[in-house]
Amino acid sequence: MAVGVTAVTTTTVDRVTTLTLDTPRNRNALSTQLVQELTAGLAEAGKDPGVRAIVLTHSGGTFCAGADLTEAGGSIERRTSEMLGLLRAILETPKPVIGRIDGHVRAGGMGLVGACDIVVAGPASTFALTEARLGLAPSIVSLTLLPRMNSRAASRYFVTGEKFGAHEAEAIGLISEASAEPESTVEEILASLRPSSPQGLAESKKLVTAAVLAGLDERGEELAAQSARLFASEEAREGMMSFLQKRQPSWEK
Repeated sequence: MAVGVTAVTTTTVDRVTTLTLDTPRNRNALSTQLVQELTAGLAEAGKDPGVRAIVLTHSGGTFCAGADLTEAGGSIERRTSEMLGLLRAILETPKPVIGRIDGHVRAGGMGLVGACDIVVAGPASTFALTEARLGLAPSIVSLTLLPRMNSRAASRYFVTGEKFGAHEAEAIGLISEASAEPESTVEEILASLRPSSPQGLAESKKLVTAAVLAGLDERGEELAAQSARLFASEEAREGMMSFLQKRQPSWEK
């Protein structure tokens, strides 16, 4: 990315900080820069006593396409560690984090959705866990997805890579609400949050994130290691190259 160009745009208006994933040219993929800027933005908003809530949204037609496969030659261990840190940052930020989505969500982007406290998705939204098609697995993102999705849905979508829409995402517990007008719905939710005290919001959020954080503490390192191992495998390299080259992987021939 060009020097001085940000990957995450931050605005604060009326006690709400909005963090916008803003690299539509690569479908808001989880580049090192985007992950670092988003983690820093969450920390900054979390420390601001005037902020009551954080909205996580996107520019372009994709919320987040998952890992930035063009960075596959970098340190896998560092990238998996940063992803774990980002999920933890969303969960531990002492403000409600509301996802406002009206676009495509894939792979690692699904982990961000699972980590948010409230998620509203519009009619342009589609969701898919595509890792198995690339020789990978939704290792790290399972830490935030499995506590949200019902078990039958997880058993299906973790392995098939199928796309599904906002209403299905609501039905299986992945998102809070499918809305024809996600911006208006999020504004209604924010209006209900603004009268709450900082302490009340922080302590109430802890009650519902405690179990997810416990799972992250218990299995985070193990699943980060699994993710790193899979990314480094020959099969995954073939899967990622076939995706970038827009061809069938060897196992489909």
